[in-house]
Amino acid sequence: MVANTLVRIGALAVDGLSLGLLYAMLGLGITLVFGLGGILNLALGVFTVIAILLVVELTASVPVVLAAVFAIALTGGLGIVLERSVLQLVYRSEGDERLLLGIFTTLGLSIALQGALSLRYTGEFAVPVEIPSVEVFGAFIRGSSLVIIVLSLVILLAMYLFFSRTYTGLATRTIMQDETGAVYCGIDTSRMRTFVFVLSIVIAASAGILYGLSFETNVAGAFNLTITAVIVSIVGGVTSILGVVVAGVGLGILTTFLSAYLGSYISTIALFGAAIVTLVLKPEGIQ
Repeated sequence: MVANTLVRIGALAVDGLSLGLLYAMLGLGITLVFGLGGILNLALGVFTVIAILLVVELTASVPVVLAAVFAIALTGGLGIVLERSVLQLVYRSEGDERLLLGIFTTLGLSIALQGALSLRYTGEFAVPVEIPSVEVFGAFIRGSSLVIIVLSLVILLAMYLFFSRTYTGLATRTIMQDETGAVYCGIDTSRMRTFVFVLSIVIAASAGILYGLSFETNVAGAFNLTITAVIVSIVGGVTSILGVVVAGVGLGILTTFLSAYLGSYISTIALFGAAIVTLVLKPEGIQ
């Protein structure tokens, strides 16, 4: 009995870690854009769904790995178009006005894109690939969870090295801390905003494709992914990259165990509860 319980806990821990890393990537997408440009991107979840749909469509013609690469590139290209057109109007404002205008703009964009996608895609969908489970010490671990953990860690490690070791990454962190000072240092904030927005979309697209390895979703699920990303960003600290990663992993493990033992409804309540508690007790987040 005890052995079976430990085996189940181990399997849930692996699933929770994989989900938490996906949460971290989604939260990172919110944090980068908000920290750099002061815009809360409520369209983030739509880009994750678009990436999954592109993989579904492209796998009819090319291998799934190549389809994923094309999907990420195409989703990033869409991000460039939207940033250089729609969001440039938002960047002209400052402070609270930019924040509110950004919320309304990205929310409207999310609704418009979801509406367009709903005309063609009405059911559930996922990345069309089967990854067999692996038995470890008597526990059957989903192969998709292991793939998600490995690839997510690679992506997050790459982001860490980028932001800590490269000039562009350090410039990005400088703007997030002090935009005015960055301008005086000769950093082109406009180009950096575009770069970071597209980077956030690429991260979200990657997270979406990995999410599709383990879970089915639909067009309406884009909103749930956005809300989850926002919650992770709040708990981790909306300008703290490390805090968001820690929060994502912690919330992913928490919701996985709660969903398994108490039900998905309770796990959803726990997500919102974590955000509320953070806002009340530690408004700056984990940091």
